[in-house]
Amino acid sequence: MNRFVFSSTRDAMVAASTLLLTSPASASFLSGEALDTAADWLAILVLILVPIGGIVLFWLVHILPEKVAEKRHHPQRDAITTLCLLSLAFGGLLWPIAWLWAYTRPVGYKLAYGTEKHEDYYIEMTDRAKAGELLAHDVDHLRDELDAMAAKGTLPARLRQLRRELDALDTQPPQTPAAAERNA
Repeated sequence: MNRFVFSSTRDAMVAASTLLLTSPASASFLSGEALDTAADWLAILVLILVPIGGIVLFWLVHILPEKVAEKRHHPQRDAITTLCLLSLAFGGLLWPIAWLWAYTRPVGYKLAYGTEKHEDYYIEMTDRAKAGELLAHDVDHLRDELDAMAAKGTLPARLRQLRRELDALDTQPPQTPAAAERNA
């Protein structure tokens, strides 16, 4: 059965006049040359910005393990950074290894060197101790960690200097707030 059977000639004439009187649909506010020019500029923007955005996004994702290692003071942070750079060169194949490495606890490193932290952690904490931002038990814990590293014979010269600076903090008498203002 045909669904479009007109019951009268009048219905057929209304349908025909409707088709003849309608204007073509226009989905754009531009027409002619303006539409072509806008399409050309849009294509140029897409061809330039999308690859640049993709490259930037790819790079930002690939440095995430490096940022995690830095935040966690991972002792092998420099190696993780190198692996992230190599991952960029190899199309991201090494990235999962760098990600896992950044989140692992370096137990073997602690057995060998006596610490789970990067040297920058001790430098940062010593600076905070000098500024008076650490509590006494935190300073003692920092000294104990440095002493444990020294006992294993793995304390670098820079950290030995930090250990002496921590000892010098105790020999200085605590200043009152008024004396600190006068000295500043």
